[in-house]
Amino acid sequence: MTGWRRGPVEAPTVARRGRVGTFALRGGKVVISLLSVTVLALTWYVWQFIGNVNDGVTTTDVFDGDENLRAEPLDGAIDILLVGQDSRTDAQGNPLPQEVLDRLHAGEANGERQTDTMILVHIPQDGTRASAISFPRDSWVELAGGYGTHKLNSAFVYAYNDTFQTLQEQGRTDLEQIDEEAKVAGRRNLIATIEQLLGKPGLIDRYAEVNLASFYEVTRALGGVEVCLREAVRERNSGINLPAGRQTIQGVQALAFVRQRYELPNGDLDRIARQQAFLSGLVRKMLSTDVLFDPGKIGEVVGAVQKSVVLSEDWDLLQFAAQMRNLSGDNVEFRTIPVVGNTWIGGASVLEIDVQEVRRFVDGLISHETETETETPSDGSAAPATIPGAEAYTVEIYNASGADELGQQMREQLRQHGFLGESSATMDPQAHTVVRYAPGDEAGVELLRQALGTELAAEPDATVPAGQLQVLFGTDFEPATTGTTPANHAGQEPQFFAPPHRTQTPQDEGKDDPPDEPITAGDVPCVN
Repeated sequence: MTGWRRGPVEAPTVARRGRVGTFALRGGKVVISLLSVTVLALTWYVWQFIGNVNDGVTTTDVFDGDENLRAEPLDGAIDILLVGQDSRTDAQGNPLPQEVLDRLHAGEANGERQTDTMILVHIPQDGTRASAISFPRDSWVELAGGYGTHKLNSAFVYAYNDTFQTLQEQGRTDLEQIDEEAKVAGRRNLIATIEQLLGKPGLIDRYAEVNLASFYEVTRALGGVEVCLREAVRERNSGINLPAGRQTIQGVQALAFVRQRYELPNGDLDRIARQQAFLSGLVRKMLSTDVLFDPGKIGEVVGAVQKSVVLSEDWDLLQFAAQMRNLSGDNVEFRTIPVVGNTWIGGASVLEIDVQEVRRFVDGLISHETETETETPSDGSAAPATIPGAEAYTVEIYNASGADELGQQMREQLRQHGFLGESSATMDPQAHTVVRYAPGDEAGVELLRQALGTELAAEPDATVPAGQLQVLFGTDFEPATTGTTPANHAGQEPQFFAPPHRTQTPQDEGKDDPPDEPITAGDVPCVN
C-alpha cells in the first residue's frame, strides 16, 4: 500500500510487506485506528525517542538458538507459549524487595517454581487474528522428560529441580549459573509437555514469561486496564477488594484480580476467565490511540517489559509488531481447553482431561496448512477466474463498514481476481462506500466493480497515483449474494462471501458472555 502521505514514516529495520496511506475524505479528517498505520508510527517513535526495544530485554535460549525462529520474513503461523510464574524475582533474577512483596500480597515463597498461567497464543500467517488457549494449572497430564503423570504446572519445577541437583552433583558451584541453566531446562520441559499433550512436537516457536512484578509494572505503565466483575469481591489471601461492574484496575489490584484462587465459584476455571478478561483488556488498551500515539506511554510500557518479562532469544519485537499490523481487538479470542471435571488423585484435587478431546479442540483452532491458499467453495464450484487487466491495478482497502472481517474478505476476493495489494486498514465507521482513482484510470474502476459484483460510487483524485485504486467500504456496503453476475464480466463469476456480522454495539458491552462463547478483546466481558 502507499506511503503515509501526511508525514512518511519509515521503519528503519522492519521489513514491510505493504504500505499504508490515509484516505482523506472531503470535508473532514479520518481517524485511522488500524495497527497497520500505527505500528509504523510506533516504530518511528520508538527509534527516535526510546531506541531499540530489544536492547535490555531478558532472553532465554529455550529453542537451542534455532535460526528459523528469527521470523524474518513471516513465512508461517506463530505459536507463542505465554507463561505466568509465581516468582518473587524480577526478569533478571533479582529478589523483589519485601515491601513490594507485601504490597502485592505475595505471601511466603515456598521454594517451588509453579507455572500458574499457561496460554498458547496462535497467530496465523496473515497476522489478522489470534487465538489464546488457556491450559488449567491443575490439568492431570503426562509430563515430558520421563517425570510421570502430574499436574501440568509442575512440568517446569520437576525439570528445574532435577537439573539443579544434577549440576551440583557434577561439582558445579556457581549457584547463579546453575539456577539459570535449571530454569532453561524447566522452560523447555514445559514447552515439550504441552506439545506432547497436543500431539504436535515442534509446535511452539516463541516463549514469553511474566512474574508477579510484570502485571504490577505493565499495568501501571499503561495507566490501568478496564475489566468488569459480576459481583463485588473482597478476599484476604489475594488482597482483592473491588466493586461490581466495569472499572479500571492497575498495580496491586490488577495482580490480585488475576491471582485470586479462593472463594471463586468455579475455582481455577474462574481464575482463568479472570486472566483472559484481563488480557483482553490489555490488548484493547495496547491497541488504543491513547497508547499508540503517545511516545511517552510507549516508552514506559517498553521499560516495564524490559524490566519484568523474559522472552525467547531471537524474537525481534519491532519485527513482530509489524507482522501483527492487521490485528484488531475483535479478532483476538480467548478460549480454555475442555476438561472432564474435578477429581482426587493421591490426596490432591486435580482436573481430569480427555487428551483426544483436547487435541480435537485445539486442532479446530490451529491449522498448520498454508492458511492463505485458496479454498474450494463448499458448493464445489471452481475458484473465481482472474479478470483480464486486473493485474495492472493495486487496490488499497479501507474498511469503515463496522464489520472488522470485511476488509480481509474483500482483500482475498480481489486477490483471487488478480488485483494487487496487501492487507487492509480499519477505520472509524463511515456511511458511504466510495472509490478514489487517478484521472485516466476509469477502466480500473470498472474492473473493480466487476470483481465485487456491485456498482460503486467513484471519484477522480489527482493525488492518487496512476494504477492505484483506493476503496473505502462504508456501512452501506453489502457483499453481492451468490449467483449475482456482475455487469460486463464476460460471464465470469466472482467468489462471494457471506455478509459478516456487525461488531458489538456499545449497549452490549459489559454483558455476560454465553458460557460457550470465547472472550474477545473487542469488548469488556463480566466475570466472577
